[in-house]
Amino acid sequence: MFTGIVQGRGTIASIEKENAVWTFSITLPDAQGLQRGASVAINGVCLTATDIQGHLVAFDVIEETLERTNLSSLSTGDEVNVERSLKMGDELGGHLLSGHIMGVGKITARTDVGEGVNMAIAAPPAMMKYIHEKGYIGLNGASLTIGQVVDRQFKIHLIPETLRLTTFGSVQEGDTINIEIDAMTQTIVATVERIMKQEK
Repeated sequence: MFTGIVQGRGTIASIEKENAVWTFSITLPDAQGLQRGASVAINGVCLTATDIQGHLVAFDVIEETLERTNLSSLSTGDEVNVERSLKMGDELGGHLLSGHIMGVGKITARTDVGEGVNMAIAAPPAMMKYIHEKGYIGLNGASLTIGQVVDRQFKIHLIPETLRLTTFGSVQEGDTINIEIDAMTQTIVATVERIMKQEK
């Protein structure tokens, strides 16, 4: 499990593309105490550490994950959001995330507002029933609060601290972004839909 509080940015050192499995070697901002087999969220995707050499950590990514996320669009030198898995006793500053990406959105607008940034994101139609104003959402692994929702798009307002710790400071219009809806929201929507069907 993860909190959506990104701990820093990692840099992709290399990508080995072997048929259906790609191996990403990523320089993490903090690999202290990390063990082989541990879970790490990379752009919000829960990955397993397969090899650790100091701060350089390798992760194997299967074809399904490449198809469902924006990891397949990354290149050597790109930065990614990094969060280590939640441990007992850790402060839960964001909201619980599993690292299972539901879909990929696209940034349709990016505007600097003082030292912050406003972004508009288009989400897949099937996901819009889970997206509502002031709700939580995971974007590239960061726990954020949804702003205005219009048709298939929603807005996000990013503060300077979020821009400092994450890759959002450098994303541009047209970039893709991983989306995770928290389990509680999914459960509530599914329950309401089931009740409404029963009442018909």
